Amino acid sequence: MIKVGCCGFPIKKERYYSEFKVVEVQKTFYDPRNIETFKKWRVNAPDDFEFTIKAWQGVTHDIKSPTWKRYKGELIGKKERYGLLHLTEEVMWAWERTLDAANALNSNIIVVQLPPKLSWDENNEDIKKTIDYLLESKKIIVIEPRNKTWFREEVYDYFRKNNIVFCTDPFKNGLIDTHRDVMYLRLHGIGGYKYKYNEEELKALYTWVEPYLDQRKIYVMFNNVYMYENAKQFLDMLG
Repeated sequence: MIKVGCCGFPIKKERYYSEFKVVEVQKTFYDPRNIETFKKWRVNAPDDFEFTIKAWQGVTHDIKSPTWKRYKGELIGKKERYGLLHLTEEVMWAWERTLDAANALNSNIIVVQLPPKLSWDENNEDIKKTIDYLLESKKIIVIEPRNKTWFREEVYDYFRKNNIVFCTDPFKNGLIDTHRDVMYLRLHGIGGYKYKYNEEELKALYTWVEPYLDQRKIYVMFNNVYMYENAKQFLDMLG
């Protein structure tokens, strides 16, 4: 099974709901507190429509990240104890806020996108403890590493053992199959966000995922300027 969608709403929600069956919510990364808004989205969407969400940056990004400029709310504890998968009270609180948003949207999949500077080698025992904490939620945890130290068999084996989805952009890092039921791909554009995939590249994408169609639920999520056009093109290609 394959589900195709966009990272965020590139068009009006009502039209999007009529054309796709899944969206990845980006607002939860910047500010997960809009619970009433998320509940309305869930109520107004078709029953068979799925929301996946991006974990709040309080779990993944330290306070020096420029992405924090978009957050206007209050924080508990010490600001310097947020992010980078440190198992602190602040990160646990940030995860609970992420779960509040996930539950409002009835989301079972949470995407944890890591900052490029977060190395597996820096303190992987602390990272593992934090991931164990995330897994206690019983959600499907999708982790998208962006530091090269994560791309090795030691990490893949850890993900497989704990049934965690290792998320990749297949045009940059291929497919890494670590979860028993789910594969989650995020396409950021070849060479950058402004890239538009052509027909041959989308055909190649299909050949890569085809062997897994009977074994996994595959999410193909476009996150480029032309995400709507490319997602529609790929969906049409699937028939």
